[in-house]
Amino acid sequence: MKKLIALISFVFIATVAIAKDQITIVGSSTVYPFTTVVAEKHGQKGFRTPIVESTGTGGGMKLFCAGIGPTHPDFTNASRAIKKSERELCAKNGITDIIEIPVGNDGIAFAQNNSAKSFNVTVEELWQAMAENGSKPKNWNQINSDFPDQKIHILAPPPTSGTRDAWGELVMMHGCPAEIKKANKKDCEPFRQDGAVEEAGENDTLIVRRLAADPELFGIFGFSFLSENGDLIKAATVNGVEINLDTIQSYEYPIARPLFIYGKGEHKQITFGMQEFMDEYVSDAAVGEWGYLGDIGLVPLDPGKLEEVRLAVK
Repeated sequence: MKKLIALISFVFIATVAIAKDQITIVGSSTVYPFTTVVAEKHGQKGFRTPIVESTGTGGGMKLFCAGIGPTHPDFTNASRAIKKSERELCAKNGITDIIEIPVGNDGIAFAQNNSAKSFNVTVEELWQAMAENGSKPKNWNQINSDFPDQKIHILAPPPTSGTRDAWGELVMMHGCPAEIKKANKKDCEPFRQDGAVEEAGENDTLIVRRLAADPELFGIFGFSFLSENGDLIKAATVNGVEINLDTIQSYEYPIARPLFIYGKGEHKQITFGMQEFMDEYVSDAAVGEWGYLGDIGLVPLDPGKLEEVRLAVK
C-alpha cells in the first residue's frame, strides 16, 4: 500500500512539474510594456513567448495571490511594492515563496497636449486641484493666477492601479494641508467626485490619445508613455523639477518610484523557463545602463542596487 501511495505521489509531482510550458503574467499597465519586450526576448531563446496581460497592479495581485497551479499566473507586474494585505492573501492560498524583483525606476508624469501652455505646478497645487476634501476650484487660475483660465479636467488612474497608490502617497499626502493630515490623514487622498477628476481606466495609451485631442486635458501615467509620445504630449514640471532619466534615478523628481515584478517561487516546479525569464529581465542587455528597456523609458537602477537584485534572483 505504501508503495502504491508513493507511486501515485511521484506521478502527481511529475505531472505538476511539467504542467506549463508557457509563463503567464498579469498586473501593472505601467510595467506592461517593459515586461512585454522581455517576454519577446525570452521567446526568441527557444521558450514559448509568455502571455502578458495588463490588469492593473491591484487586480494583478488578486490574480497572483489566488492560488498555486497551472491555472494561476506565475508573475505579476507592480508599479508599487506589494502590500501587507496582499502578502496575507497569498499566504492564505499557500503562496509563501514570493520573489520580489525591482526592475527599475519610474516617474509619474502630469502630462498635457504639446500645444498647451506649459505648467510648473507644485504638489500642493495638484492637491488643491484634485482633492475631494479641498476647496474644489473649477478653473486652474483659481489656484494660481499664473495658470490659465480653463476648466480643471484631469484623467486619473483607477483605485486598482499602482500608479494611483503612488500618486496618493507622493502627491496627495505630501500636498495635503497640515490641519487635514492632523485631523485624519485618510482625508488627504480621495479624489474629487464632481467630474474634475475622471477615472480613465488602465489603458494609458487611450489617455495619451485623449490628451493629443484636447489641449485642456491633463493625464497621469508613467514616464515610458511620455517618452514614447513626445510628438504629442509633454509633462508639467513638478516643484520646479523636470521629469527625465536623471531626475527620476536620483529621486529629485518628487513623483519618482520603483517598479517591480513578483514571481511565485512555488511555480518554479510547475512552469518551464521561469528562472531564465527572471535572468533575462535583470540582465545587462535588458536593464543595464544601455539596456533595451532603457530605450522605451525604463530608468535603470543604480549599479549597486542592480547587483543586489541579481544575486537575489539567483
